[in-house]
Amino acid sequence: MNFLNTLERRFGHLAIPRLVHLVAILNAVVFLAGQINPAFISKLALDRTAVLQGEYWRLFTYIFIPQTTSFLLFLLGFLMMWTIGTGLEQVWGKFRLNLFYLTGMIGTTIAAFLFDARYSNFMLNLSLFFAFAWFYGDMHVAIFGIIPVKVRWAAWFTAALLGIQFFASPMSYRAALLMGLLNYLLFFLPLMLSKRVHDFQVARRRETFQAASTPEQTPLYCCHVCKRTDLEHPSLTFRVGRDGNDYCEEHLPKANDAPVG
Repeated sequence: MNFLNTLERRFGHLAIPRLVHLVAILNAVVFLAGQINPAFISKLALDRTAVLQGEYWRLFTYIFIPQTTSFLLFLLGFLMMWTIGTGLEQVWGKFRLNLFYLTGMIGTTIAAFLFDARYSNFMLNLSLFFAFAWFYGDMHVAIFGIIPVKVRWAAWFTAALLGIQFFASPMSYRAALLMGLLNYLLFFLPLMLSKRVHDFQVARRRETFQAASTPEQTPLYCCHVCKRTDLEHPSLTFRVGRDGNDYCEEHLPKANDAPVG
């Protein structure tokens, strides 16, 4: 995190505000253009051969290509992307969100050049969804606009499908899948490991309290904002902030004031 803080201090002014919203709007423009002239979209795809022939705009324009020609599915995807952009920028701030998206673009581009295939923005958008699920797992979304489901379970279901496809596909696809989700791995694998360590520390702390005959009704954590405790809500994750106060996962301080526990 110190490294990211250093980068943000030096390059934060270069970050594009509401980046994902901008991408969603340009997706809408390309969608409408594709309805008028379907051949137009092929000029935007990430194609290594075309890039090497001088069509350098493809290194960026592929992120604006919608993944469907259905207006209804596009509308649902647009609204979801807008929600994801809002949520991630609130949690991360514009610089970290820009860096996450740029890292995903770099991974996708490397995969396209290694395997000489056309790669879409599907994995890039999926990495945004997985990041959103990490922070807003208890939020409900409507599948196909009808079936309400928690974002966390939707993400796990999607990950399971990707896992099946990973083992059923050739090595080139496996490598491309990993490169396409490189940004998620770089940003969240350390957090996953940290959470494992944190859970272990909490378990040891609870054992210590129990060994000292601490009454069961005494909570170990109480959120400084909403006052919820780990006894009342055992599924919540609590952290100790730099100010010494406990926070639940929904009220974690901003990135620049990250918790230490």
